[in-house]
Amino acid sequence: MTPSVRELAPPAVQRAGRSVAVTLGRASAPLRAEPTFLVVGAQRAGTTSLFRALLGHPNVLRPNLHKGVNYFDVNYGRSWSWYLGHFPLKATARRRRAPGQHTAAVFEASGYYMFHPHAAARIAARLPDVRVVALVRDPVRRAHSAYKHEYARGFETETFERALDLEDARIEPELDRMLADPSYQSCVYRHQAYRRRGRYAEQLRRFADLIGRSRVHVIESERFFTAPAEQLFGLLDFLHLPPYLPKSFDRFNARPGTAISPSIEAELREYFRPHDVALADFLGKPPIWSS
Repeated sequence: MTPSVRELAPPAVQRAGRSVAVTLGRASAPLRAEPTFLVVGAQRAGTTSLFRALLGHPNVLRPNLHKGVNYFDVNYGRSWSWYLGHFPLKATARRRRAPGQHTAAVFEASGYYMFHPHAAARIAARLPDVRVVALVRDPVRRAHSAYKHEYARGFETETFERALDLEDARIEPELDRMLADPSYQSCVYRHQAYRRRGRYAEQLRRFADLIGRSRVHVIESERFFTAPAEQLFGLLDFLHLPPYLPKSFDRFNARPGTAISPSIEAELREYFRPHDVALADFLGKPPIWSS
């Protein structure tokens, strides 16, 4: 995909432009459209690729600055006006609506929403009519991909095996603190949870319990990358949007690296077995990696 003029600008210019855009957006918040659907994760499961596939749809509008605003997880201390300021104007959404709809589909994609312990309840409280889209990936591959991602960015320094051994001791105290103090932000919980992010069913049920199972749409990323048109059509039907195909389906943010060792893979397969069974119950079919 060809970079935009904004993406080609120097970093300082980009930062200044974002600051002005947020200020103007917040000031015009009453004129801004609320999101009609959210892509909530999972991390390293193809959210960026899905986001890009949706951008060309004539009845879909994205946030003005980034693919994700991260309001319901790390920015919830900011105002609702700050959040709405990231989205297009209502007038634009009305012009871009599909036949029979009142407004265009407006969305953002924040991959931490699915895992954050408070995000689902916050979303349900603020956007009670929203639809939620979640991508799930083989949790073993997802865990290893997340580890490589966090290691490359400096959030992890241990080997994968050691990081898995440390996970519970790292995560559990942080989760307890987050539950006791909803304003607390945990870098550890966000960046060093490799197994726990793959416990998809418990995360998806939080959303289903709060907004209704019929408004939660799950895409298996393996199916999305092998049959993208079919999965995109299914999503658009869920969103009540006309069919659309982008010029190409590209994979973004793939991170090559060493393969997972057979012993660690076997250990993780056993760990995820009951969670995959729970996911099969939620989906009404076994996930593709276990079928």
